[in-house]
Amino acid sequence: MQESQITEFKQIWKDEYLKTICAFANSDGGSLYIGMDDSGEVIGLKEGKKLVETLPNKINNRLGLIVDVISMQKNDKAYLEIKVNKTYAPVSYNGKFYQRSGSNTIELNGGNLTNFLLKKYGKTWDDIVVENFTIGDINLETIEKFKIWTAKRAPFIEQEKDLLALLERLNLVENGQFKRACVLLFGKDPQKYFIQSYSKVGKFLSDSELLTSDIIEGNLFEQLEKIIEILRTKYLHSYISYEGLQRIETLEYPYEAVREAVINALIHRDYTDTTVLQIRVYENKMVLSNGATLSAEVPIEKFKENHISKPFNPLIANMFYKAGFVESWGKGTNNIIDDCKKMGLPEPEYKYTFHSVQVVFHKTTQKTTQKTTQKTTQKTTKEQILELLSSDGKMTREELAETIGVSANAIKQHLANLQTEKKLQRVGGRKDGYWKVIVETR
Repeated sequence: MQESQITEFKQIWKDEYLKTICAFANSDGGSLYIGMDDSGEVIGLKEGKKLVETLPNKINNRLGLIVDVISMQKNDKAYLEIKVNKTYAPVSYNGKFYQRSGSNTIELNGGNLTNFLLKKYGKTWDDIVVENFTIGDINLETIEKFKIWTAKRAPFIEQEKDLLALLERLNLVENGQFKRACVLLFGKDPQKYFIQSYSKVGKFLSDSELLTSDIIEGNLFEQLEKIIEILRTKYLHSYISYEGLQRIETLEYPYEAVREAVINALIHRDYTDTTVLQIRVYENKMVLSNGATLSAEVPIEKFKENHISKPFNPLIANMFYKAGFVESWGKGTNNIIDDCKKMGLPEPEYKYTFHSVQVVFHKTTQKTTQKTTQKTTQKTTKEQILELLSSDGKMTREELAETIGVSANAIKQHLANLQTEKKLQRVGGRKDGYWKVIVETR
C-alpha cells in the first residue's frame, strides 16, 4: 500500500489533518491511517484507544462529517484507519475548501473554488443565468451563421425557426433567463456583461517593446473570425507558391494549428479571471496566453498525450462542437503538435503558470527549410488524396478537404494535377461517378 488519491499515512494525530479528511470528503473519499510511516509501514500508536473515542466527535463538530474510526493491529502494533466517504455537499475546514490531487491535499481558490462549488451543485460556470439579458440582445447574424455551420452535425438547428425555442433546445435558457454561455456565444455585446471577455493581439520586438496591437471584441464566434483574419492579414507572414495556375498562400505557422489554439483558448477560458486572451507575435515565435483553471484530471503534462476532454465551459464547448469547429475527444492539443511537425516546425510548448495556459509556437527562419516544407506538404496532400480515394472512391472534394485539413479549392487543383499525371481517373459523372486510383505497373 502507498499514498495515493484515496490514501494518506501519518505517524501521529494532529488537528491539522482535519484538512486531509476535508479533502477526502470533497474528492472521492479515502482513508487516513494514523500510526504508519510515509512508506506505509506500521510503527504503532500509543494513544489509539483515546483517539477512537474522541476523533469521531471532533471530526463531526469541526467538519460536519460522520466517519468510521477503526482500531487495527499488525505485528502487535496498533494503528487507526479513519475511513471517509465522498460527500455531495461541499465541506470546509476553518472556512477553507480542500481537495485531493494525486497524493496531495490542495487548498481551492479562485476559479478552482468557483468550479468546485458549482460542480457540487450540478452546475458549471457557463451554466449560470445572467440577469437583464434579453432576446433583443442576441446577435441574429451570428445565429444565422451558426445554423449553416451546424447543418451537418445538428440539422435540427437550421430547421428551428423560433429563436427562443432554438436557444431552449440548445440548453442556453433556464426559466426564461439566458445563461452565460448564451451571452458569450451569441450576444451583441458580451463585454457589457463580462468586461474581461475580449482578446488582444500584439506585435512585439521583445517582451517590453510593443510595435502595434489590436483589441478584439464581440461574441466568441465573432472573436474567432476576427482573430484569425487579423493574424493572417496583419501579424503573420505568408509564403506564396504555385501549383500549375493555382496560387497557394502558406502562413508561417500552420493555419489549422493556429485556429485550433485560438478555439481552445476561447472555449477553456476562465472568464472570472481578469487575464484576457493575449496573442503576442514575435519575430521567432508566437505566444497565446489565456487565463484558465485546469482540471486535476488533465494537468498541463498530459496536453502532449492522449487525454480525456474536460472543458471548463462544457456548454460553450458543446456549441463549438455542434458548429464542427472542434472534436469532442481531447485531441486538439495533439493536432496542433502534429500540424507543426508536418510543416517542419519545432514542436509547440504548453505551459501553465499563475493560472494561465500558454501555447508557444516556434518557427524556423531558414528560407530553404520553408521551401522544402511547402513541397513536402503539397506532396503529402496528394499522397493523402490517393490513399483516401483508394479506400472510398466516392469521397467528395468537400469531404477530402475536411479530412485532410485544406481548402476545397486546393483539393480541386490537386485532383486536376493527379489526373494530368495519370495517377487518378474520373469514372462517370459528378453525382453517380467515382474516382479510380491508377496503380503504376513496371
